[in-house]
Amino acid sequence: MRDLADQGHPVTPDLIGREDFPPSDHYLPKPLSLEEDQQLQQQLRLVDTLEVNALRLMRATGIRISECIHLPLDCLQQISEQQVALRVPLGKLHSERLVPVDDETQHVVARMVELGALIPVPEHQSQAFLLPRYWQPETWYRALHNTLRDMARAAGCTGRVNPHRLRHSFATEMVRLGVSLPALMQMMGHRDIRMTLHYVQVVQLDLQREFHRAREKTASLYSIPQLPVLSTTVPARVDLATIRQAVVATHRAPSKYSSPSWKTRLAINSADSRSGSSTSTTNSLTSPQNECTLASQSAVNRPNF
Repeated sequence: MRDLADQGHPVTPDLIGREDFPPSDHYLPKPLSLEEDQQLQQQLRLVDTLEVNALRLMRATGIRISECIHLPLDCLQQISEQQVALRVPLGKLHSERLVPVDDETQHVVARMVELGALIPVPEHQSQAFLLPRYWQPETWYRALHNTLRDMARAAGCTGRVNPHRLRHSFATEMVRLGVSLPALMQMMGHRDIRMTLHYVQVVQLDLQREFHRAREKTASLYSIPQLPVLSTTVPARVDLATIRQAVVATHRAPSKYSSPSWKTRLAINSADSRSGSSTSTTNSLTSPQNECTLASQSAVNRPNF
């Protein structure tokens, strides 16, 4: 800018704005690998504390750590006779949503209620939370981060593991299980499906599985017709009647897919005239709309024997 001013060019304060610079790189946490994710979940099942069960709930539903801290005590909602969902309150995007849960996740929530009831909470707390307010939300943040760090270390996970990586692992697992992106977007609480794509990791194993699945569907859509196998038995005697039968048998199988040419009919008619048999079998090889045309061609082109 100083060089432009020294050369006499007018320089205004708004010549270059913030939007003229490229956006800075924003790296999102990556999901855990399949092996580390399974090892971590097994490690979490070995410890029965309120913090560990909260981490299990986050991994099973994909909710954010802030949403988990602010879950009400009655967060489970009955959708139907056999379907239950986790009611996530207003969170980062100020939207409430319902996340389907299975029986194991329902047991985790029930166990959190039991463990939370063991410690008394201050009387001034008017609302009951799944994570009791004997700790403030900031304290719960640190407790959940530290607990996950210790559990990941005990499970043998490499690299830094934070609660948000559990959310990415949940999204990747849902896609691998066949959940569509629009449905996953609703479960994650996103407003833009492009944000959901940032949470999904597609590895080479996923590509191979999708490719072979598509190949199996292609094989079922395009089936090859099975043609009858012609007899290769040599007849005892060879005469005009036997030749005619062989010609008819040869062209009977492809007649299901294409009509015989006039040359084929001419050869069969010639065999009929020599053997003295009727042409009813020959005429059945063609459709009614082609009989007149083929008959005229045969009459014109039939040689004199």
